[in-house]
This record gives sequence, C-alpha cells and structure tokens, in this order.
Amino acid sequence: MASTSKQERRTRQIVDVLGDAFAPLMKADPPAFRAKYRKMAKDPHAFFRGTACLFDADVTAADDPFVDDQCSRIWIHGDLHVENFGTYLSSDGRLVFDVNDFDEAYVGHYTWDLMRFSASLALTGWQKALPEADVRRLVRRYVRAYLQQINHYLTTEDDSDFALDLETATGPVLEALRDARLIRRADLLDTMTYLDDGVRRFQADPTTRRLSRTERSKVAKAFDAYLGTIPDSKRFDRDLFYDVRDIVGKSGFGIGSAGLPAYNVLVEGYSQALDNDVVLSMKQANVPALSRFVEMQAMEGLFEHEGRRTVESQRALQAYTDPLLGYTTVDGRGYVVSEISPYEVDLDWGGINEPDEIAEVVDQLGRATAKIHCASDEDSAQDLVDFQVEEAIASCLEGRRNAFADHVVEFALGYAVQVRQDHALFVEAFREARIGISAT
Repeated sequence: MASTSKQERRTRQIVDVLGDAFAPLMKADPPAFRAKYRKMAKDPHAFFRGTACLFDADVTAADDPFVDDQCSRIWIHGDLHVENFGTYLSSDGRLVFDVNDFDEAYVGHYTWDLMRFSASLALTGWQKALPEADVRRLVRRYVRAYLQQINHYLTTEDDSDFALDLETATGPVLEALRDARLIRRADLLDTMTYLDDGVRRFQADPTTRRLSRTERSKVAKAFDAYLGTIPDSKRFDRDLFYDVRDIVGKSGFGIGSAGLPAYNVLVEGYSQALDNDVVLSMKQANVPALSRFVEMQAMEGLFEHEGRRTVESQRALQAYTDPLLGYTTVDGRGYVVSEISPYEVDLDWGGINEPDEIAEVVDQLGRATAKIHCASDEDSAQDLVDFQVEEAIASCLEGRRNAFADHVVEFALGYAVQVRQDHALFVEAFREARIGISAT
C-alpha cells in the first residue's frame, strides 16, 4: 500500500509539473501535444527529453554541495542530453560539432547541465543493455573530459580556441562532420521548394500552410524588425540577401517545440543563383522550464521577451553562432529567427553501441560541454556573468574533483532508474486522460 501511495504522489507531481509547463500550449494546439506525448511514451529516453521541467523540479529541490555563489549563476544549456549535439556551419565558415537547441537556456548551476547529460547517458547505456560498471565508467569519463577542458581554459586567454571540427574530431563525431560536408544547399531547397516562373516558392506539405494577406503582412513586418537584431559583424553586405521570396506557416516540430507557432521564410541568398536561397525559421520562443523553479532576480526585466532571451543565451553559450540568428515579435510574443541549415547532422546514437565507441564520443562531448560554459560569441551582449567561469568552477572544486565525479555518477544511475519508473507512470496517466489531454 505504501508503494502504491508513493507512486500515486509521483504521478500527481508529474501531472502537475507538465500541466504547469504546458497548459497554454496544450490548449492552443491539442493535436500537437497529443503527438508530443505519444513520442514521449515511446521509451524512457524520449520521455526524459520531453520533461526538462520535471528534471528541473527535482534538482532544484535538492542540495547541491558543489556550487558556490558564482557557480550557481552561470549561463547553462538547461536541456542537455545525448541527442542535443550535432553539426552546424559557424559564422567563421567552419563545420563544427557542438551543442545545439538552446530553447531552455537560462542562468543556473553548472552542475545541472552535467547531471542532466549524465542521466541521459545512463539511460542510453541501459537501453543498449550495457553493464552498470560500463555505464559508471562512461559517466565518469564524461565528467573528467569536462574538467580537463576547464583546465585548458585556465591556461589560455582565448576561450574560443577549441572546436570539434574536421581537423580535431574523431570517431562518430568526425563521421557526422564528414556527412555534413557532403550535403549541398540545393538538396535542402529541392525538398522544400519548387520553381514558379524562375523563382523558388515553398512546396505545399502537411506541415505548412499558406497565409492570408493580413497574416503575411504581419509576419513580413516582424521579419523587417528581425533584421535590426543581426549584429553588424555578421550582416551580409548584399542588401538583396535578405529579400523575402515566400512565407508559410509551419508546424510538426519534434518533442520540445510542440504547440509553438512558427513560420518559414524563404529569402534571396548569397547570390541570385537559385541554389543559394536560404530558408529561415521564425519560431515563437517558450518560457524556459528552469525559470519556474529558481529565483534569479538578475534576469528580471533583462530581456523584453523570450525570443531575445533565447538568442542572447545562445550567443552567451556558443563561440561562433549562426550569422542569421536574431529575434523579433509577432502579436507581442517573442520569436527566434535562425537558418534551417542544410549542414545540420545529428549524432546517430543508433550505430554507437560498444563501450569503447561511446567512450570516444563522450570524451568529446565532455569538452564541448565545458566550452559552452566558458566560451561566448564575440557578439554576446549580455554581461550578467561578469567573471571567468572556468576560474570559478576550478576554485569551487579545488580538492574535490573526485568527490564531484562520484556525485555525478551516483546521481546519473539513480535518476535513470527514476526516469524509467516515471515513464511507466506517465504512460498510464496519459492513457487514462489524466495528463491534461486525452490519448485519442
């Protein structure tokens, strides 16, 4: 009976946390959330990916002995897991493998990023039927790689000197970069557009919709406002680059963005050649899950809307951001604008199964995690974190690095068990229509 009561309390917590985080979006687009929850029901890791809010509720309620005043208020990713890494074309023209998806970025404990990634890694190891001893070694290896990169930043003045690219990456990470290099911009354009009297237009598909004249005018006006948020150092000289060719409404996103209004904008690209057109995403930014559980007075009033918060967060966490990254507003709500890049390739974990292969990957992901904490884009306008993060973390962990690694390992394995239990409770609650939306 006690066990049943405990499960019921946890189910209520899951229902309440998800309801608080997603109620407005569920009301706005029930089919999108039904699809989101079905994806989350697939397996424990899919559930984990869709419940950053539940993770935040858990970790913010627990003691964190490995932070001090400074280390508890740095820019963090907020939703770090094994599938939030991939390739992109940086503003200096290099193909880089790095962290992606900054929708949940906020200010908080650096430890929370490491703990969330490590729990994700432990879940991945469980799904691949790896022995517990191997999972422990892999989590510890990730933490050690992170700390080794912190050491590197302590000895260099250039925080942007490290990157996982075609010259430095190895193993599956290098394979992802090589795959990205083979992609042509025209390949993406041909899947999304067609030629109409010599000009590209968006194709019709189930995830797009044509706009009324009034809505199109509104979005075009928001696009014009976005252009002013591109830093001068990243603006292209050609005025024609930003000429709008077509705009459509967009839906059908993944687990994290269900219910968020969005548009795709097709613009004239690097030249008048049709293969150089560029597709931009204009997506409404969401309230970061972490902001519901931590009081961060310094963040209050810092950004006029979530679109700008997301963009400034990404610039604070990434050394060379998308040169087209910017923000705007539609109907008073903040939107993030970024390129739908043909050069984005996610790491394929389905083909990475042996402990030695995974170890080679987590060595690189640990270093990449340290990079987002320590290195900012040159155009980052935020000055909220006005100290050297690597120095603060090193000082906080002085003489305690092994204890910290032990702490993360134990958390990762324990929380992975919790997620598997939570997943089963979520599936039952969803089937019983207790989760805020019916399953059918």
